[in-house]
Amino acid sequence: MMQMAKGIKGFRSEILSVSRDPYRHPDAVRYEPDGLLIVENGLIVARGDYASLAPSYPGIPIDHLPGLVVPGFIDAHVHYAQMDHIASHGEQLLDWLDRHIFPAEKAFADRAHATSLANLFLDELLRNGTTSALVFPTVHAHSVDALFDAALGRNMRILSGKILMDMGPDGLADRPESGRDESEALIRRWRGRGRLGYAVTPRFALTSSDAQLQVAGALLADHPDILLHTHLAENLRECAAVADRFPTARDYLDGYDRFGLVGARSVFAHGVHLSDHACTRLAESGAGIAVCPSSNLFLGSGFFNFGQADVHGVRMGLGTDVGAGTSFSLLHTAGLAYQAALSRDYPLDPFRALYLATAGSAMLLHIDDRVGGLEPGQEADFVLLDCAATPLLARRTAKATLAERLFALQILGDDRAIARTYIMGQCAWNRQGTAS
Repeated sequence: MMQMAKGIKGFRSEILSVSRDPYRHPDAVRYEPDGLLIVENGLIVARGDYASLAPSYPGIPIDHLPGLVVPGFIDAHVHYAQMDHIASHGEQLLDWLDRHIFPAEKAFADRAHATSLANLFLDELLRNGTTSALVFPTVHAHSVDALFDAALGRNMRILSGKILMDMGPDGLADRPESGRDESEALIRRWRGRGRLGYAVTPRFALTSSDAQLQVAGALLADHPDILLHTHLAENLRECAAVADRFPTARDYLDGYDRFGLVGARSVFAHGVHLSDHACTRLAESGAGIAVCPSSNLFLGSGFFNFGQADVHGVRMGLGTDVGAGTSFSLLHTAGLAYQAALSRDYPLDPFRALYLATAGSAMLLHIDDRVGGLEPGQEADFVLLDCAATPLLARRTAKATLAERLFALQILGDDRAIARTYIMGQCAWNRQGTAS
């Protein structure tokens, strides 16, 4: 009989994960109708069918979770500083930034304001089942400190980095030298702490000078373990302005590429209007796209072309992009991804949508060795979904297959379908208001 180590616990439930892209790996779906997760000190040590696995772990406490357990959702692109301006009316991207977002971000000069929003933001993520995220803060270095402090207190896996934008508006413009120095200081301050990661974050091509984009490339070269996080080809007017900015560039992506910003650890949000050349370059470099269907629809930017991305083998994850995105729920965002894809004659499979919201985003953020698949050795971040969270969901899923239930959750579900959110095996949010 094996000796049980301190801190070991079991979770019995219906368990589903998709740790590889089912578009390329038909056997990627892993499902146990009556499954068991064994968690020790926050890590998954075993997973399998309850009847087969339970005898190997006699006497351990087992929580029975009524619902469907899936990996914690991973938001590949979201702006915490824009939270207070979600659902702001009336503009496409560039005017929306000037009218709503840049004024909101100027308020982050106040560290207390940043701290307040960071805590509210992370609580909202947990309430929506999101356990990891790649997050845009503001140009202020302490906006990163506030976010990382709050994440450290919740033991969440959060990646972020100070925005670089020396061509930004008054009150939000830094300088290439200060942007470099503040980024270096943040990397030194936060590297290796908790479950945090750093991302070099030029806002987008129109807000950074050539000198600052060179600084961003140098930071990436000096720190090969960090990410590049920025925006790409989101809006037609933006694309036209970038073409004017880089008249000799082959396309928008090429404007970044000449500064060393396109590599295996580069995450580009949106990618709605990509050339075939850009898709080829993304695929060969290993860079990828955080697809943001809610934001793309809300700002009138367009519909991401899943078919084009698949032809070229572009890596993808899923982002809410709050505040242009209209919901923190990656369930809801996956439903909008289906609708956006279908507008281009691409029927997004519900298992692939779950992959994009979990392991796909984890791979894009280079954290797939730690989260996204509920596999042994990974951290025990997971979500308990309630297929009967609303009367309509309950009726729609009562006699449904697994695929039908998952699709119904993506189309009809939102934060109400999140019964519990677990961080490293500990209940971090419970719809019933009690700890588990």
